[in-house]
Amino acid sequence: MSIRIFYDKVSFRIKGWTKVIKVIENLILDNGKTAGDINVIITDDETLKEINIQFLKHNYYTDVITFDYSVGNAVNGEIYISIDSVRENGVNYNVSLKEEIRRVIIHGILHLVGYNDKLKREKIVMKTNEDFWLSKFED
Repeated sequence: MSIRIFYDKVSFRIKGWTKVIKVIENLILDNGKTAGDINVIITDDETLKEINIQFLKHNYYTDVITFDYSVGNAVNGEIYISIDSVRENGVNYNVSLKEEIRRVIIHGILHLVGYNDKLKREKIVMKTNEDFWLSKFED
């Protein structure tokens, strides 16, 4: 098992990464799965838009893209996050950058354990789960 973070073209760094890993591990276990290899890549808007175009055929900016490589109960994948969009989200939702980056990471992990957010009811379930797991941070 390996949960790693990489930074691409950004100076931003997540503080308290070990806390984030602990919440991720608990989220995965709580969903009856085991953590495999998970990479979180923090990058910029332009890089994430290029990924969105190339792999998803969507020509727009987004805050997070998740690639699920899970096999059986082992959760494996890559979560690409645009720090630019996360900063903008924080301003728009009036939350700290720390809270918003955590929310987006949790969002990606929820996708890896099987949650979707295409339909309105799925979005409600996703948001409820994001709020629940964000509450697990003790700071």
